[in-house]
Amino acid sequence: MRIILSPAKKMQVDTDSFPVESLPQFLLEAERLKRALQEMSPQALQKLWNCNDAISRENVERLREMDLRHGLTPAILSYKGIQYQYMAPGVFETGQLAYIQEHLRILSGFYGLLRPFDGVTPYRLEMQARLSVDGERDLYGFWGGRLARQLEAETDFVLNLASKEYSRAVLPHLGPSVRVVTCIFGELREGRILEKGTLCKMARGQMVRYLAERAVTRPEELPAFADLGYRFSPGHSTREQLVFLREGAGRNSL
Repeated sequence: MRIILSPAKKMQVDTDSFPVESLPQFLLEAERLKRALQEMSPQALQKLWNCNDAISRENVERLREMDLRHGLTPAILSYKGIQYQYMAPGVFETGQLAYIQEHLRILSGFYGLLRPFDGVTPYRLEMQARLSVDGERDLYGFWGGRLARQLEAETDFVLNLASKEYSRAVLPHLGPSVRVVTCIFGELREGRILEKGTLCKMARGQMVRYLAERAVTRPEELPAFADLGYRFSPGHSTREQLVFLREGAGRNSL
C-alpha cells in the first residue's frame, strides 16, 4: 500500500529532530524546475505564485540561494499545514516512523513524489501553477506519467488522501493493475456530501496517524477509522470511494 498526500504551502527548516535518509527520487527534475524559476523575474514569479509582496520577497530570496543537496529537512517535518499538525509526525514512535517511510508518499509540484525522510528545502510551487517547462504548458504536463509509474513500481494499491489538485497528477496515469481507494470526509447537506477544506485536511492528517498507529496495510481495515466526529458510511461508499461522514452534521437535512 502507498498513501498519497498533498503537501502544504507553508514550510519550515528542521535539521535537528530527525536525520535525512535520502535525496528525492526526482531530484534532477527538481533541479530543472529550479532553473526555470530562477530565470523568471520577481514580478513573473509573484504572478505565478499568486501571493502578496511579503511572501513573494521571501520566496524570491529562497530561490536565489536554493541548495537542493545541503542543509535539508526531512519532508515529513518540512510542511506546516494543518493536516501535518494533526498527523503530528514529530511525536511518532519508531515503528510509526518506519511505517510512514514505507507507505506514505507526499506529492509535490516541485519535487514530484517524496518519501517522508527525503531531504528537502523550502520552496513555493503548487501543482496547479502554470509553469511552462520543456515545452509543457504546466506542471501536470511536465510530470506526465512519471509519478504514477514510480507508484506502480512500488505497489498495487494506492490510498488517495490527496486533494484533487494533487491527485490529478497521479490517478489518471495509473494502470488497471493498481487499485485506488479515495477517502472522502464530508457532511450531508440536503442529501449531498459536502467536503469542507479545513475539516478535510484535519481528517486526512488524523487518518495517516491512525494508519501508522495500527500499521494498516489492507483496504478492509480502513472503514474502522472513527475520529474527529467522522464515521464510515457504508451506504454512501463504493469499492473505489470510502465515505466518512461527520456525526451530528447536517442532521436537519436528512
